[in-house]
Amino acid sequence: MVHKTDVVAMLLAGGQGSRLGVLTKKIAKPAVPYGGNYRIIDFPLSNCVNSGIYTVGVLTQYQPLELNDYLGNGQPWDLDRINGGVHVLSPYEAIGGKEWYKGTANAIYQNINFIEKYNPEYVVILSGDHIYKMNYQKMIDFHKKNNAACTIAVLEVPWEEASRFGILATNENNEIYEFAEKPEKPKSNKASMGIYVFSWDKLRHYLIEDENTEGSSNDFGKNIIPTMLNAGERMFAFPFKGYWKDVGTIDSLWEANLDIINPNVDLDLSDKSWRIYSRSPKAPPHYIGKNAIVESSSISEGCVIEGNVDYSVIFADVEIEEGADVRYSVVMPGAKIKKGAKVYYSIIAENAVIEENAKVGEIPENLENPEDFGIAVIGSGAKITGSRDIAPSEMIASGEEV
Repeated sequence: MVHKTDVVAMLLAGGQGSRLGVLTKKIAKPAVPYGGNYRIIDFPLSNCVNSGIYTVGVLTQYQPLELNDYLGNGQPWDLDRINGGVHVLSPYEAIGGKEWYKGTANAIYQNINFIEKYNPEYVVILSGDHIYKMNYQKMIDFHKKNNAACTIAVLEVPWEEASRFGILATNENNEIYEFAEKPEKPKSNKASMGIYVFSWDKLRHYLIEDENTEGSSNDFGKNIIPTMLNAGERMFAFPFKGYWKDVGTIDSLWEANLDIINPNVDLDLSDKSWRIYSRSPKAPPHYIGKNAIVESSSISEGCVIEGNVDYSVIFADVEIEEGADVRYSVVMPGAKIKKGAKVYYSIIAENAVIEENAKVGEIPENLENPEDFGIAVIGSGAKITGSRDIAPSEMIASGEEV
């Protein structure tokens, strides 16, 4: 069993998430709502607690206010502890004139003093923008068994997607002998999940060396991992089987939300043996009107549904009025879909209003044709009137009225 003094988890949650467009204009990517009752950061935090890791540093940078408020003292995840617990770690001006986090490795380097305070044997590095359930304790046991300096969680991906990831080549014992960051011609389909276990004494050494290397990108994938491999360190791949999705794009966020209502996808959020915890406020039960039609959808608390909803994820306190039609869409908290409005293949952000008879998105004639398919995105607090249709792949900025 991993004890809380043995392991510190460092959760990288400072990315801008620019590929999510208007959804991350005012909030950090890990704070983006997901799955009706959650935010993306709930998954790595819950995985830590379920794995017996109770000391977690959350490294924030871009638009941290809402994320900081959401984390609070860590109580919803059982991380409000006298020893350990959750700590929000923002960049700060130090005596040496430190600046914003320059890369993933530099972010950890700037928080060496925080890690040293707990003097752990092992440090787990996590990303704040992945949806998955994983027992980190099993990965740490695997790391210890192999007397490794670094262990990287890997997932076999389709060969046509392999060039998007850091790709590992391993021998029959899962020992890594080659690593390539986003190779044009991948030699393997074993992709790094961006989840690392390091022996702290080794990681500390390489972080300091990297910081003093001129021209370094200060990045784990580009610098730390290749340097350790070239130095002959013992490095192993921990094979992961199960659901995992990087929700860094509009399409992947939309897909990941709809995956929770897909019976063919292995992502059970009702599993009490590995619960995903959340700070979501408790609202009254949802109400579905007598003339409403709801099929194959997830409806959260506080919703009032009078119209039609098909294969969609509806977050808390959403109103969908009579005659409105919502299909294959993600509707985030507090949004209002008025009478006669049509919302197809879209993401509607928090507190947006789709006015009467407005139309957002389109049902594609051919899902295989990229020109037909595209997710429309309405930013938080935006208002869409019936004056024009919002086309597939179109984005409307937060607070805008069209």
